[in-house]
Amino acid sequence: MKNGFKKVIAVFGLVAATGMVLSPALAEEFEVKMLNKGEKGTMVFEPDFVAAQPGDTIKFVPTDKGHNVESIKGMLPAGVEEFKSKFNKEYVLTVDKEGVYGVKCTPHYAMGMVALITVGETSNLDEAKEVKQKGKAKKVFAELFEQVQ
Repeated sequence: MKNGFKKVIAVFGLVAATGMVLSPALAEEFEVKMLNKGEKGTMVFEPDFVAAQPGDTIKFVPTDKGHNVESIKGMLPAGVEEFKSKFNKEYVLTVDKEGVYGVKCTPHYAMGMVALITVGETSNLDEAKEVKQKGKAKKVFAELFEQVQ
């Protein structure tokens, strides 16, 4: 019985260790382009909606110059710090907390250059919807919120 128990423990340890090694490999990376012109018009993130899971990364790529990515106050899960990238620089956001993340391009926000990222359970969805938006961003977010499952 002792040898059988040792085998079970050894197998469990191997499975746990393998899971720890493989879990980062299971994380997905999404690429979001920052564009002057895309499928939905001018000054856009493409895609502008990402459904991710905890541990995934979102890579914002300045395909065209003059763009950045910045979190929108009130549109982040509890415990997530606000962020702002430099202009014309790639930015990688690792989404560890579940919820809704609203982002914008600082200079093109009123023109509707916004994106919505959902991660797992969207517990802060109602709060995110309550955030006042400017210009075309209001219309774009209304469309993006319709995509939340």
